[in-house]
Amino acid sequence: MEENLANHSRMELETALHDSSRALQATLATQLHGIDDHFQRLLNDSERTLQDAFPGAFGDLYTQNTRAFRDLYAELRLYYRGANLHLEETLAEFWARLLERLFKQLHPQLLLPDDYLDCLGKQAEALRPFGDAPRELRLRATRAFVAARSFVQGLGVASDVVRKVAQVPLAPECSRAVMKLVYCAHCRGVPGARPCPDYCRNVLKGCLANQADLDAEWRNLLDSMVLITDKFWGPSGAENVIGSVHMWLADAINALQDNKDTLTAKVIQGCGNPKVTGSEEKRRRGKLALQEKTPTGTLEKLVSEAKAQLRDIQDFWISLPGTLCSEKMAMSPASDDRCWNGISKGRYLPEVMGDGLANQINNPEVEVDITKPDMTIRQQIMQLKIMTNRLRGAYGGNDVDFQDASDDGSGSGSGGGCPDDTCGRRVSKKSSSSRTPLTHALPGLSEQEGQKTSAASCPEPHSFSLLFLVTLVLAAVGPRWR
Repeated sequence: MEENLANHSRMELETALHDSSRALQATLATQLHGIDDHFQRLLNDSERTLQDAFPGAFGDLYTQNTRAFRDLYAELRLYYRGANLHLEETLAEFWARLLERLFKQLHPQLLLPDDYLDCLGKQAEALRPFGDAPRELRLRATRAFVAARSFVQGLGVASDVVRKVAQVPLAPECSRAVMKLVYCAHCRGVPGARPCPDYCRNVLKGCLANQADLDAEWRNLLDSMVLITDKFWGPSGAENVIGSVHMWLADAINALQDNKDTLTAKVIQGCGNPKVTGSEEKRRRGKLALQEKTPTGTLEKLVSEAKAQLRDIQDFWISLPGTLCSEKMAMSPASDDRCWNGISKGRYLPEVMGDGLANQINNPEVEVDITKPDMTIRQQIMQLKIMTNRLRGAYGGNDVDFQDASDDGSGSGSGGGCPDDTCGRRVSKKSSSSRTPLTHALPGLSEQEGQKTSAASCPEPHSFSLLFLVTLVLAAVGPRWR
């Protein structure tokens, strides 16, 4: 009977924990999908505006280069959704490819071999053929995209931590303590007595001691997420920048056409006179002026709701024992002489333990080994720390994921540790088909969608050295075998 009641008690408590976890996951998922959908809609609307307006304004300067523009938006979308791309390099390579193609189109009478175009590319930074648009887009897009994606990644990581912690099994000592809390009053002849509040809290603080240790890093994560939303507003904010990519592209093509003659003279001065293959065609020079769209207020509403909910769930882990006692354990409304104290019907005298594993050394109700923390929960604490570090970097406009990977080859979540030239982190400007692994991808983005080249395809860095060493050893001991 005692064993059956202990098992039943464990199942009841685990069910209550799962219910609380599912409710929290649902809250986080609602926030994530609402804000994620809004950012993706902004980028999609920008691309749709470009596709509608550019053909009429720029003619074949756009229509013959639609793939370059489409690839840029694809790269931006992948970056936002978690691909480990270097955004500044991605933009630089886009402008380099676009300059080569547009310069050739603007000068159909000139023979421009690859070496001449390479010379053009080397001078591009000094010539500034597209005006200020590339620099402005680079500065603003880097900060905007990293802020937007780190926020939604934070929601995803928080939800994932809750899910994994909910799967941690309860210890046998916990099962016995909960059985005593819930059922032993029946054996003592006081079935109507409900558990004393402090008694219930001590039992569940002991059972959920490891979970309470999530509290500090959980709060740090949520605070950092609230803070990063400051980067969503204003001229350089995520909402304005992500929805206005097409405007910088239009400004760039306008500037190139306006500066065509000056640019050509400087290129010829630096790279020499190219061969003339025919007469220059008179090209209709189109310009495009686009109006900035006024924010609808949708994101402001979504963020306001998210911030309120994030503040509400800040104390989730340390309030869990009290919440479960109140809602699931039929706790007595007051600590008086009529509640079940674990021995009889009467007042509960021991003090309530503090939160976390270290504070359970003298828990009178649950035997807790404070020297053996649960490793699954420790891993989730580390995940919270990593995501908080990413958010703090994003607040300063830095992509922590890529910095870690480029600095020491072992960035958190980069999935590799392979050198750049092996893993193909950098997208070649001659081919935009290569993709890099996802780091903390958003829900709904498959690994295949986010990568064409995987870190799994990297050769082991020491495999050739090892093979060579084995060969030397075999050669040295070979004569003895004979």
